[in-house]
Amino acid sequence: MPRYPIELFWYEPDASWVANVPDLKSCSAFGDTPEEALAEVQIAMRGWLEVAAERGLPIPPPSEMPHRFAA
Repeated sequence: MPRYPIELFWYEPDASWVANVPDLKSCSAFGDTPEEALAEVQIAMRGWLEVAAERGLPIPPPSEMPHRFAA
């Protein structure tokens, strides 16, 4: 599977961690911990890519995203 950049952040309204894949429209997942959100988004990415391939939709290449940290 291609290595897509993932944004990981705390979302206070839902009191959960969110992992978002900017290159794959509407591909995100959440979890109680950062690790859980990252594990769930891996599943979501595989599903996103599988459905896109089945439907003959274009699959975007991974973009380059420098490491960013926020506190």
